Amino acid sequence: MVIELLTAHASVRKYKDNPLAKEEVVELVRAGQHAASSHFVQAYSVIHVTDDDKRKKLAELTKNPQQILSAGAVLVFCMDFHRLQKAANLLGKEIDLSHAENVLVGVTDVALFAQNVAIAAESKGYGICYIGGVRNAPDEISTLFNLPVGVAPMFAMTIGVPDEANEVKPRLPIEAIIHENSYDADKYDNILPVYDEIMNDYYLSRGSNRRDAAWSDSMAKFLGTPKRTHMKAFLDKQGFEFN
Repeated sequence: MVIELLTAHASVRKYKDNPLAKEEVVELVRAGQHAASSHFVQAYSVIHVTDDDKRKKLAELTKNPQQILSAGAVLVFCMDFHRLQKAANLLGKEIDLSHAENVLVGVTDVALFAQNVAIAAESKGYGICYIGGVRNAPDEISTLFNLPVGVAPMFAMTIGVPDEANEVKPRLPIEAIIHENSYDADKYDNILPVYDEIMNDYYLSRGSNRRDAAWSDSMAKFLGTPKRTHMKAFLDKQGFEFN
């Protein structure tokens, strides 16, 4: 059942030595293409990394060697307006990337596309993991894969036969997510302390990487300091010069 598949998701960071055939990757990507797309711009492309040297370099740049070197397939998902520029050029026209809305459209398109790929892969028994570490070195990764202006790598995904079974992380209670008719900020005062206890118990009891931590504290540390501040300059360089 689809809902059971979705609620069973857990990231896989270690895979068995079972490469995916190119035909399987094509099948997954084709499923990804059927995700919703704003105004049908389809502002995404994916790099299937099959070259060993490029995979090793990607593993180094993202600081994710175990995942990338053991995976059955490695995909780099990109926001892509270069193809849209080519389409406009066929008509003697240009497109304008200088609006924040275009970036939001592109990032959303890539995310929806990638999530379809992830669900398709998990439906076939594979495990997956998203790798945001691509944004640690976007310039170098763009050079590695010859990405032109108008294309920006957003994240990678590893896919393969799991060599580990991670527990499903407890999500926020549904009451924290659903607001009926208007946003209710007051309810978090009661919901979040309870959720912090649930997450702390999870982190202390899970099979690996145990730690004494609560969700609120982890989020405060993660979001309390700027990260990847180079991304604005990189996006400017790739043609996304928005204010």
